[in-house]
Amino acid sequence: MTELNQHWLREGTRLFNAGEWWEAHEAWEGPWRTATGPERDFLQALILLAAALHKRWHHGSLSHRNFYKAEVYLERLPDTYGGVELRRLRAEVWAALHDPARRPQLRLEQGPVC
Repeated sequence: MTELNQHWLREGTRLFNAGEWWEAHEAWEGPWRTATGPERDFLQALILLAAALHKRWHHGSLSHRNFYKAEVYLERLPDTYGGVELRRLRAEVWAALHDPARRPQLRLEQGPVC
């Protein structure tokens, strides 16, 4: 991942962790447009997870359609990718979609993310 894309991954992570899911989604779209292969799948999954949370808590959607779309991309990736424990993140997002008191946290490991 380029240094610029790493910047946007970190910025999107900050927004995601603040509950600003739509804004996180927007931060990740730029890098997603130019990414390929597993990096693109990774960013697509993050975008869809953020969109699922946004639609649930800002629009009241109970369908979780974006979560299920994200799972398709997550299945293509190892449990940890881009410095993120994807299995843990998936579980936290699923729990948060059902309980407004829960807030998933996207944690990036130190060092290069991809």
